[in-house]
Amino acid sequence: MIMKKIALIGCTGSIGRQLCEVVRSHKDKFAFTALVAGRDKDGLDALAREFGPKISCLSAEIPSHSALFADCDVAFIAAGGFAGLRYTLAAIEEGKTVALANKESLVCGGELVTTAAKRKGVDIVPVDSEHSALFQCLGMRRDAPFRKLILTASGGPFLHYGAEELKHVTAADALRHPTWNMGAKITIDCATLLNKGYEVIEAKWLYGAQLSQIGAVVHPESIVHSLVLFEDGAMLAQLGYPDMKLPIQLALTYPERLPCCGEVDLAALGALHFERLPEEKFPCFGLALRAGEIGGTCPTVLNGAAEVAVSAFLQGRIGFLRIAETIEDVLTKLPAERADSYGTLSRADARAREEARRLIDG
Repeated sequence: MIMKKIALIGCTGSIGRQLCEVVRSHKDKFAFTALVAGRDKDGLDALAREFGPKISCLSAEIPSHSALFADCDVAFIAAGGFAGLRYTLAAIEEGKTVALANKESLVCGGELVTTAAKRKGVDIVPVDSEHSALFQCLGMRRDAPFRKLILTASGGPFLHYGAEELKHVTAADALRHPTWNMGAKITIDCATLLNKGYEVIEAKWLYGAQLSQIGAVVHPESIVHSLVLFEDGAMLAQLGYPDMKLPIQLALTYPERLPCCGEVDLAALGALHFERLPEEKFPCFGLALRAGEIGGTCPTVLNGAAEVAVSAFLQGRIGFLRIAETIEDVLTKLPAERADSYGTLSRADARAREEARRLIDG
């Protein structure tokens, strides 16, 4: 494969640092043209010295989106939260292939993103392990036919907790994910299963699916990353150890594959287990599905409220169960509007955050 030039947004986060590991392993295949970080100036400077991109800056100092993406082949969007959406839209407007690791781009702006990508002829390549798995099972085509998409969830650290136990869990408890090593926000979202609800919404936009065509099951071992059911009853799955480097690398190399992670030792694994996702115990999952069904600005409101609630939980200001309660209250108070522009979504995000803060502080 020819050298691919990458503009990385979110270079000091968990995904960004793992992408840097991939680039170190294949210096003859990849190079950075731009590195952008949120607030970690020291981390940014260290990566800039190592990789020598043309542009390296904090997000508040970006000269322009056209300059940021001018020299790249791939815009790798690993910025966290709603903030990632504007980078995704900007990269699409510049006509760049988007390797998408930012869930909120599709959760909040799915219609805007997919419409713009179609208009510009831009390819969106999923980086999430679950969506990379679906992508692979579909022959690396986002337009391939299927009957159902089945996402897998580890179940998080509280899968077998009772309702009374969940009242007393702490942030430290929630951050102990059983199989994955991720950033704090996404780890809490995995503990509430909100993250899995986000992935259902993402699948709707990535694969042109109805919500009724998307399911989720608990798979504690995190070896099967997702499955696709086809019309004739055949089912394909993608297996691999829980390591994000594989989907990160594949988003850059597909349809080619390069050496990356170790082979799964099937004999050593023993049995793999699947069980029903306990929606009644983790209401955030159902709230996400409801927001996805309503559409418009509703998923943006969901996400804005969730970001505030999770932050408050991490700070010890609210309990674990208040995360879902806060999200539901905000969704009830802020009716959905048509998601016709980034400005509309940005205003909905701000209102959701303001209302969530008011509820928490009150």
